[in-house]
Amino acid sequence: MEEIKKRINELSSILKQANYEYYNMDNPSITDQEYDKYLRELINLEEKYPEYADPNSPTKRVGGEAIDKFQKVQHKIPMISLSNVFNEEEIRDFSNRIKNAGFNPKYVCELKIDGLSVSLHYEHGKLVFAATRGDGITGEDITHNVKTIKTVPLDLGRDIDIEVRGEIYMNKRTLEKLNREREKNGEAKLQNVRNAAAGSIRQLDPKIAAKRHLDTWIYHLPNPLDYGLKTHFEALEFMKELGFKTNPASRLVSNEEEILEFISEYTNKRSSLPYEIDGVVIKVNDIETQKYLGATAKYPRWATAYKFPAEEVLTKLIDIKFTVGRTGQITPNAVLEPVLVMGSTIRRATLHNEDYCKNLDLRIGDIVSIKKAADVIPEVVEPKIERRLGTEVPFKMIDKCPICGSALVKKGNVDYFCVNGECSKKNIESLIHFASRGAMNIDGLGDEIIEDFYNEGFIKTIPDFYHLVDYKENIIELEGYGNKKVNNLLIAIEESKNNSLEKLLFGIGISGIGAKNAKLLASRYKTMENLENATYEELVAIRDIGDILARNIVNFFANPKNIDLMNTLCDIGINMEYLGEEQKVNEKFTNKKFVLTGTISFMTRDEIKTLIESYGGSESGSVSKKTDVVIVGIDPGSKYDKALSLGIEIWNEEKFKEIVDSL
Repeated sequence: MEEIKKRINELSSILKQANYEYYNMDNPSITDQEYDKYLRELINLEEKYPEYADPNSPTKRVGGEAIDKFQKVQHKIPMISLSNVFNEEEIRDFSNRIKNAGFNPKYVCELKIDGLSVSLHYEHGKLVFAATRGDGITGEDITHNVKTIKTVPLDLGRDIDIEVRGEIYMNKRTLEKLNREREKNGEAKLQNVRNAAAGSIRQLDPKIAAKRHLDTWIYHLPNPLDYGLKTHFEALEFMKELGFKTNPASRLVSNEEEILEFISEYTNKRSSLPYEIDGVVIKVNDIETQKYLGATAKYPRWATAYKFPAEEVLTKLIDIKFTVGRTGQITPNAVLEPVLVMGSTIRRATLHNEDYCKNLDLRIGDIVSIKKAADVIPEVVEPKIERRLGTEVPFKMIDKCPICGSALVKKGNVDYFCVNGECSKKNIESLIHFASRGAMNIDGLGDEIIEDFYNEGFIKTIPDFYHLVDYKENIIELEGYGNKKVNNLLIAIEESKNNSLEKLLFGIGISGIGAKNAKLLASRYKTMENLENATYEELVAIRDIGDILARNIVNFFANPKNIDLMNTLCDIGINMEYLGEEQKVNEKFTNKKFVLTGTISFMTRDEIKTLIESYGGSESGSVSKKTDVVIVGIDPGSKYDKALSLGIEIWNEEKFKEIVDSL
């Protein structure tokens, strides 16, 4: 129990210091993601061990303390924070708690703006003062700076006393322009729009704030019943009529499914918005229901905030382990202190190769930045060198296979390989790859099951998958394998024989051939036999194949063992032909590389990508000299500017629609 008490005190100390640095010094030393992680841990511990909870714990407070630079303001109605939810299950839990209280309400979904909370007070229709949230009870008077924001009305044009609340924010492009100017002047760049907005609004000189071109979204009326308003959505419309800027994305929804649809929509639109959002706020619409539900000491029970999974987060590098891939390639992997990244708990991340680790100067014990590459594979971005303690251990490459102990061989300038053909880990990884979702997609054959079957001697080679029925009785005897489970597995194996050729091409593991190129080759050559007979000259001429992949393909089929494998699989009854649609050809799309930026009103991003690929084009996430066309929608980002600078062909929405309509 002493350890529990010690951890509670440690977390309280970390969070109190973080609050002071964030609210008083405008200089946080930990990220929002780290803060949320520590806060949730402390809340859980205090709920489980209330006897150790400090009456002045950070969990009992809403924010930090107001600083002495500005006059302090008491909020008549506290500006409390919202609770956070991070996934679909927690959203449904929030809704179920309200249903269990006897309600089946409608909700208002709003974008959670990444900025600075503000309260605006009017008497007889004239702005008298504006205040920050501060600690929720006491804020800071920032009227002199708020008056410089053009979207804040100074006179409402009617005799009304009212307080409204919202968010002060900075547009993405404003920050880019501001940072360019600061760079020219030799000043440090501002990290993000939130820090830029907070720093601007807390300048003593309003002339500085005026130059920052801040903006507002107003989203809350603390006392709507006083104005005869019965719902939150009515309150939003009322504030809009008074001249306040309210966000047009706010939407009245009827149930959890519509909440999830809204979140999904704006998760996709997030990058194309001209301002930063870090989540979606969900509020009960009916005001009387809000009053009945009330609030805890910290949060209202009638509202919550879904926070987008962090795209890049910080955690500790505990160790570096080396793994052996199906080709024998040795990969260093980060063993991490568990952390939530884009909705998934990450404990490991790829470190790619020796050069990657050395170039980053990675050390065991570092605090490192993690993100998901292409939203799928977690990887380490960089160590936070400024947070080193001097006890970190530098990275060192191994020289022997961690599985079989064979000496490693360096191929090229970067990668190390185990060249022992009998290395069990290589064989297991190749089998796992063959059965994986992107390849033959044999449902029920997960990594651990394949490893179990390998160790039992049921599967040693690819053809053995299709003889697994011979071991049915042996498998049923294993712990965790019932008759129904084994039958379903055997059915999935049999069904995999009917896959289109590209699935098999990807599954057999030709070096460098991923799912995309496998489909390209299958659609071009139609049969495995045609591809076996393809020449280097034919292959190298195909766009996206090139010299290295062409040689890999030719070398693969020049190996008699691989030809024997193809013949065996054919005899087993595995399909060797392409079953997909014929490749359509259009000079505007075929063999061209496209980049999308902004929002196209008549098609989703996925629909555009599917269209491009159906005509033999490809879509990329970044603009380069190899890009042929950039499709530009509403609110384009920096990709549009780069396309202009490189002289790349640009299709605006009107031109793109003309082309689509002509297909």
